[in-house]
Amino acid sequence: MSEERFGDFVLVRRHEQGHVAELVLDRPKAMNAVSTEMARSIAGACAALGEDRDVRAVVLTSTHERAFCVGADLKERNSFSDADLLRQRPVTRGAYTGVLELPVPTVAAVHGFALGGGFELALACDVIVADRTAVVGLPEVSVGVIPGGGGTQLLPRRVGAARAAELIFSARRVEAVEAGELGLVDQLVEEGRDREEALTLAARIAGNSPVGLRAAKRALRLGQGLDLRAGLEVEDAAWRATAFSGDRAEGVAAFNERRKPQWPGE
Repeated sequence: MSEERFGDFVLVRRHEQGHVAELVLDRPKAMNAVSTEMARSIAGACAALGEDRDVRAVVLTSTHERAFCVGADLKERNSFSDADLLRQRPVTRGAYTGVLELPVPTVAAVHGFALGGGFELALACDVIVADRTAVVGLPEVSVGVIPGGGGTQLLPRRVGAARAAELIFSARRVEAVEAGELGLVDQLVEEGRDREEALTLAARIAGNSPVGLRAAKRALRLGQGLDLRAGLEVEDAAWRATAFSGDRAEGVAAFNERRKPQWPGE
């Protein structure tokens, strides 16, 4: 396993087996509160991962024992002028969109607090695995703002408009079992096993065609919100991107020869 640090607070681990990378939130003294510097580092790490054709799946993890991420660094913001806050906005947006726009499947491994921007980082992933210590929520209206890292758009796509409205307007925190019941997280696992289970899932995903994975993710994301006819056109374009690829030829050959595919990735 190789490691690469992006600033002081973000680490990327590339696992030698399985084409899986970890995007690690590593600001434990602040429970991974997202400062301007940390946001810039998340965006930089995502840019590097997005360009790495060897990576087929990314797992978003945390080094803090009791928190995934508690959201924006409000201590930093307390010293901001309006001009400071305006200057910070594109930097913080870059962090959330960086995760959202990763071209490969992403899995969030959540334990402890995932609040505000922390939960939005998880929502930006394709699948959320949470252990039984998880507490999630979007409490931004309780401090005078709104979810600004994608929460108002991603949450209703996950749980529906009315449920998202109730959760955002009430600013309430949701514990793990209810979060699983409401669909705020996708897999609920035993305490302390979120990272392990997320990595296992990512390794399973990464065993599939890299061309197929990227195309499937693109179709899923671009098709959201479109009517059926338009969505099927998005799907057809993604299918065409895979149908004449080396991966498709290898996948069919491997199936017929009853062997594990050796994906060319093109």
